[in-house]
Amino acid sequence: MLAQSNYSRHSVILFDGQCNMCNAWVRFVIARDVNDVFRFAPLQSQAAEQLMRQYECVPADTSTVILIEHGQIYRQSSAALRIARQLGGAWWLLSALRIVPRCLRDGAYRFVARRRDRWFGRGDACEDASAAAELRGKFL
Repeated sequence: MLAQSNYSRHSVILFDGQCNMCNAWVRFVIARDVNDVFRFAPLQSQAAEQLMRQYECVPADTSTVILIEHGQIYRQSSAALRIARQLGGAWWLLSALRIVPRCLRDGAYRFVARRRDRWFGRGDACEDASAAAELRGKFL
C-alpha cells in the first residue's frame, strides 16, 4: 500500500505513461506546478493500480487522465480543467471552460485521445518517472 504521506497532501494525476503526448503534458504541468500541488503515477504502475482500487475507480482504458483531488475522482476534460486551475501564470483561465457542457468537452477530449498515438507516437515506458532526481519526488 502507498504511504499516506506520499499523496494525502497532494492531488494525484494518473496518466498513460506510454503516451508521448501524455508524457509531454506531465512535463508541462510539472514545470508550471509552482505550488507543488501535484503528484503523478502512470496508469500502468502499481501505485496507480492501488489508488484506483482504493477509490474504486476503474478507467475504461488508458486514454483517460484521472485526477484524485481531496478524495474526489475527476476524469477527462473535468480533470484537465481542474489541473489547469492549479497551474501558475494565466493557465488557470482555462478552467473557465467548465461552463461548456461536459458532454461537449469530453467529446473534444475523446477526439484527441483517439488520435494521440497517431499524432505523437507511443513509447515503451514512462520516461518521466525515471527522470532526473529532482523530478522523482513528483512520481508515486
